[in-house]
Amino acid sequence: MPATDLIAAIATPPGRGGVGIVRVSGSDPSRLIDGIVGLALKPRVATRARFHGAHGEVLDEGLALLFPAPASYTGETVLELHGHGGPAVLGVIVRRCLELGARLADPGEFTKRAFLNDKIDLAQAEAVADLIDAATATAARAAVRSLSGEFSREVEAIVAALIELRMLTEATLDFPDEDVEFMRAADARGRLSALRERLAAVAARARQGSLLREGLDVVIVGPPNVGKSSLLNRLVGEEVAIVTPIAGTTRDAIRSNIEIRGIPLRVIDTAGLRHAADEVEKIGIERTWMAIERADLALVIGDAREPQLPKEHSLVAELPSVLPRIMVHNKIDLAGETPRQTTHDGVRGVWLSAKTGAGVALLEDAILDIAGAHEDMEGTFLARERHLQALVAAHAHLAAAAEYLDAEQPPLELVAEELREAQGALSRITGEFSADDLLGEIFSRFCIGK
Repeated sequence: MPATDLIAAIATPPGRGGVGIVRVSGSDPSRLIDGIVGLALKPRVATRARFHGAHGEVLDEGLALLFPAPASYTGETVLELHGHGGPAVLGVIVRRCLELGARLADPGEFTKRAFLNDKIDLAQAEAVADLIDAATATAARAAVRSLSGEFSREVEAIVAALIELRMLTEATLDFPDEDVEFMRAADARGRLSALRERLAAVAARARQGSLLREGLDVVIVGPPNVGKSSLLNRLVGEEVAIVTPIAGTTRDAIRSNIEIRGIPLRVIDTAGLRHAADEVEKIGIERTWMAIERADLALVIGDAREPQLPKEHSLVAELPSVLPRIMVHNKIDLAGETPRQTTHDGVRGVWLSAKTGAGVALLEDAILDIAGAHEDMEGTFLARERHLQALVAAHAHLAAAAEYLDAEQPPLELVAEELREAQGALSRITGEFSADDLLGEIFSRFCIGK
């Protein structure tokens, strides 16, 4: 059974603000209502009240709201005290709640109780934290779609169809003399094919949502004095990096967060890669290689006046083979070149001018294309790595089931087992089957008060 002891926490962000909220949840907060508010509260009606201390002194004044179980966020009776948004006064009110029998809530405990009381499923619970942490407006809208249950409904629809196919397969096992004809008549192959297509569509949307949630680490690399810092400044839209004609000006990695059409990017400008005698520059170059190891994409910058880019191609050969890269031919304003995209030996190139901005939009297009981002991200929902792993596992089990089913004499026991495993993988997304340690890991990452 879910816990019903009283928990309390500040539900608004740290710092000062016009309004601050202390939230309480549990089976019976009447002692807190009597001891702090001293008034009878009507359900879901904001009541103006003074909040009192142990000796009747006024701690603050504001609004008190009561949400009786089960019509509340957690499914338990919830009390909210809306006062002034100062950390000192909110802390005093929380301490008063603790004096009256509540305990301080753990991180994410309110949302965990909502999950345990079947108010939301696990994917929706995770979407609460994702909505709070969303780095872009597009990511926030995707989190809202997950929170409203769109992702869960897609998964549940696939599970429902999967259960029907499992029932058909397992019922057929009772009639071994007619199993093949029975499965053909029921179009088991067609049903399984439709299931795989639907799962692939959901997985594609989930991968887009994961990109919105996680963003990309993009590292800008190249020899000294080719315009790496100028490109960073152009992408960010302000002068975050020092630009001079002196080679080796950038000694350490400069990180900036930007957004390209709703996708969050963490762009890192690095020290120019060359053999350096200067000890400080050597350290900067070492950090450049560390940034490259952690990156999702490398922008290799060169001077468009040297179209063969010998130094840059030599650098590309040293990059991790699995790291995607774009060759950026900078300074086309000096080379008399036009903005364009090219491909050479399978590597994409973009010709641009960081100084004038010509061709920068082409670079943004190339970045999003390599990242796998569609132009329209509005149909996505935020997904986490565990969701993607579950979808991949389900896809693998359905592929195995299809392979067995295509055999001349299908081993239906193995088909049934693969379908069962696929259902189990998908059910872990919504939390229908979740280990306690997984729940602890998920909710421990929430903020206190949520």
